[in-house]
Amino acid sequence: MKAPASAPTSGSVAEPPEPRWLTDEEQRVWRSFMEGVTLLDDHLDRQLQRDASMPHVYYGLLVKLAEAPRRRLRMTELAMLAKITRSRLSHAIARLEKNGWVRREDCPDDKRGQFAVLTDEGYEVLRQTAPGHVEAVRQAVFDRLTPEQQKSLGEIMRIIAEGLQPAEAGADLPWLR
Repeated sequence: MKAPASAPTSGSVAEPPEPRWLTDEEQRVWRSFMEGVTLLDDHLDRQLQRDASMPHVYYGLLVKLAEAPRRRLRMTELAMLAKITRSRLSHAIARLEKNGWVRREDCPDDKRGQFAVLTDEGYEVLRQTAPGHVEAVRQAVFDRLTPEQQKSLGEIMRIIAEGLQPAEAGADLPWLR
């Protein structure tokens, strides 16, 4: 965002510090990043809707469950891994249950806890959908970048993700809401 035009000030009120406005180059980078993320998300969502009638976030949940021991995770852990709110996860799992791709199981040692479990049918949908999805990812991202750019992108995104997940108690993270 560029600095807005200056507004008149009243003499006795202390002014807040001037924001650290983005430079023209930072603005260019930021807008390119946002355009790329938005278009990539739309591209992958359309591919998965077309091939499996599911949004990208649901595919990600199925993948996380498929990679978990016994294809099951506690709901709180799944929300953390997916970087989504617990209410969004609950809604997604309800839809995946309706499709027969996931089931919930009560946690035996925590009456309030539940597991999300990938069903055989859900695993089969994932197995059939994965080749088209990986091809869409490859075409949209990896085929366009050199190996050095791929490495840099991975490092940059790791730094950004780590910076947005503070370790201190009380951090406002999606899976804690």
